[in-house]
Amino acid sequence: MSTTIINPNEVVTKALLRFVTLPSRERAALITLDNGFDHTKPNSFGPGGLASLEAAIDEAVAAAPKFIALTGKPYIFCVGADITAMPLLTEREQALQLGRYGHQVFKKFKDSPVPTFAFINGAAMGGGLEVALHCHYRTVSSGAVALALPEVAIGLVPGWGGTQLLPNLIGIAPAAQVIIQNPLTQKTLKPAQARELGIADELFEPADYLERSLAWAEGVVDGTVTVTRPEIDRDMWDGVLFFARHQLDERLHGAVDSANKALDLLALAKSSTFDNGTAAEDEALADLLMGDQSRASLYAFDLVQRRAKRPAGAPDKGLARDVNKVGIVGAGLMASQLALLFVRRLEVPVVLTDLDQARADKGVGYVVAEIDKLVAKKRLDPGKAAKYKGLVSGSADKAAFADADLVLEAVFEDLGVKQQVWAEVEKIVRDDCVLATNTSSLSVSEQAAGLAHPERVVGLHFFNPVAMMPLLEIVRADRTDDATLATAFAVGKALKKSSVLVADRPAFVVNRLLTRFLGVVTAAVDNGTPIEVADSALDPLGLPMRPMALLTMVGPAVAHHVSETLHTAFPDRFGVSANLGRVVEAGKRGFVDGEGNPDPEVLALLRVGDSPSTADELRDEATTALAREIRLMLDKGVVADPRDIDLCMILGAGWPMHLGGVTPYLDREGISEKVTGARFLPPGVANAP
Repeated sequence: MSTTIINPNEVVTKALLRFVTLPSRERAALITLDNGFDHTKPNSFGPGGLASLEAAIDEAVAAAPKFIALTGKPYIFCVGADITAMPLLTEREQALQLGRYGHQVFKKFKDSPVPTFAFINGAAMGGGLEVALHCHYRTVSSGAVALALPEVAIGLVPGWGGTQLLPNLIGIAPAAQVIIQNPLTQKTLKPAQARELGIADELFEPADYLERSLAWAEGVVDGTVTVTRPEIDRDMWDGVLFFARHQLDERLHGAVDSANKALDLLALAKSSTFDNGTAAEDEALADLLMGDQSRASLYAFDLVQRRAKRPAGAPDKGLARDVNKVGIVGAGLMASQLALLFVRRLEVPVVLTDLDQARADKGVGYVVAEIDKLVAKKRLDPGKAAKYKGLVSGSADKAAFADADLVLEAVFEDLGVKQQVWAEVEKIVRDDCVLATNTSSLSVSEQAAGLAHPERVVGLHFFNPVAMMPLLEIVRADRTDDATLATAFAVGKALKKSSVLVADRPAFVVNRLLTRFLGVVTAAVDNGTPIEVADSALDPLGLPMRPMALLTMVGPAVAHHVSETLHTAFPDRFGVSANLGRVVEAGKRGFVDGEGNPDPEVLALLRVGDSPSTADELRDEATTALAREIRLMLDKGVVADPRDIDLCMILGAGWPMHLGGVTPYLDREGISEKVTGARFLPPGVANAP
C-alpha cells in the first residue's frame, strides 16, 4: 500500500534485515530497528519507517527462515509513531491512511506463515509495543526501561492493533489498566510486570539477551519449549468495562475523548473480528487526530518533552558554580523532603538547621526513615542508603553553613522571618554562596533588599510533594546575577526537575493562577452558592481534582495566606474569603470531608449571602478570570511565553494534557478573544486545523 503521508523531517527508523545461524545450523531472520542515532534519539515509526519495516518483513518471509525475530538498537526497541509528524495531518483522510498503513505493515507479522518473535530489548511504547503484540511470541529484557501504551494521555488511542490484541492476550481487566488507567496516571510497566501479565512470554537478562532469546525461539519452533497462554474470561468483560467507565466518569466527568474511545474499542474487542476491530481503530484514530483535544495534548507533550529540557531565558550553563554542599534552613516536613531530594540527586553533604537540636534531629530522622523505606521497597540498595544517611546531618547552629555552596530556606511564609534568616546566614557563608528561597508567594527581591550581596539571592519554588512534582519555578529577583541564575538551573537539572524561569511577581505562576481560580469558587460560596454546585462547576474541564479537594490538599491556611499576599498586591482581582478564614480558625482541613461531601461542621461555620451562581455561571466566571490573569501576567513579563504558563500548569498543578495546560482550552472555547481581544496561541499550534 502506498501512502501520500509525507514528513520531510522524518528521522527514518530503518528495519535492517540479516540472517543469523542458530545452534542447529539453521537460519533465522533478524530485523533490527535502528534510526542511526544512539538511545537518546529513540526509534519511531513514520511513513518511511513503516515502508522500511514492510520491505524487511516481506524479504524475510520470502527467504523462508526457521523464524523471524524483530528487535531494536541498544536500549531501545521502538517508542511508537513519530508524533512530530501528526501536526502535519490537515485532512481526515490522511489520518485514516496513517492508521491503515500501520495496520497493513504490522499485520504481516501476525499473518506470517513463518513464526514471528519480538525480542523487546529496550523501551517499547505505543506502536512499538503494538508491533510486538502482532508477533506470535515475545521475550523482554530485564533492562528495558519501560513498556507502555501511552496514547490515551496524549489524546489518542492505541491505533495499530493494541486495543484489539492486548485484551485478547492478557484479559480485559489488565488490558484496561494498561491502555487507560496507566496513561492517565503516567505509569509504565517494568519488564517483570510485562512478563507477569503475559505481554511477554519470557524474561532474560541484558548481558546475553539476544543469544538466549534466539535459543529460546528455536526451542519454541522445535517444540522443546512450550508457551502457555491463559484462557480469556469473556463473561466478566462487560462488567469490567462498566466499572472502568464509571471510574472514568467519577474522575474525568466524560471530558477526555480518547479515554471514551478506548473504552468503546475495548468493548468491540470482545467478539469482533480482528479486521473489523482494527478498522474501528482507524476511524477512532482519525476522529481523534482531527480533534482539538489530541492537538492540545500533542502540544502539551511537546512542551514537557522538549521545551522543559531547554528552559527559556536560562543563562549560559558555563556560568554555573559547583555545588558540593547544601544547607537548608528549617527542618520541618518541606525542608526534610528537600534534604532527601538533594541527598539522593546531588549526593553531597546536606545539613539541616532549626531553632534547637531536637528539631534538627527530627528532620534528619525523617530523611533516614524515608531512605529505609526505599530500601524496604527495593528501590535503593543498602550501600547507597548507607552513603546517603552519612551525607545528611542536623544542627542548631547556622555556622554549619560556613562552607556551603548553596543555602536554601524553607521556613514559615513571613517576609520578616525570611529577612532575618538571610541576615544571619549572610554573616556566615562565603561571598559566592548562592542563597535560595523556597517561598511560594513572597517577593524574593524584598527578601534580598537588606543584604550586602543581593545578587546571589534566587527563588527555587518547589511543589509538594517534593519527590513527585516535577516543576521548579526559578525566580529571578531584581538583582539576581547570571552566575546565580545559571547555578539555580544547573541544580534544577541535577535534581531532575523541569525548570521554568519566572519573574519576581506575587505567587509567580502556578499559585497565582490557582489562587485566582479558587478565589472565584470561594467567593461564589460566600455569595450563597451551595458547596456541591461550586465544587462540580468545573467538571466539564476534566481537571485532576475538584476545587475543594485541591483546597484540602494545599491546606486552607496556606491558601488563605497566599490569597492575602495577592490581595495586597492586586486588591481589584484577588479577594480574601471570610469563610475560608473561618475554616482556618476552626482548624478544619477544608470545606469537604474525605468523600468530597460538604463537612457539616464547616457548613455551620459559614456566613453566606443570597446571590448564588449556577454551575454554568461559575464556570464562565472562573475561566474568564483565568484568561484575564494570564494576559496580565504575559503583559508584565512574569514568563516569556504562553507556553511557559501551560508548562507550569501541567507540571506544577497537574492540569491535563487534553487541555494543553490552560491556554489552548481558553483559545478553543473562544474565551481568550472574548476576554482579552486575542488568542494566546496562533491558530493551529494547539488546535485542529
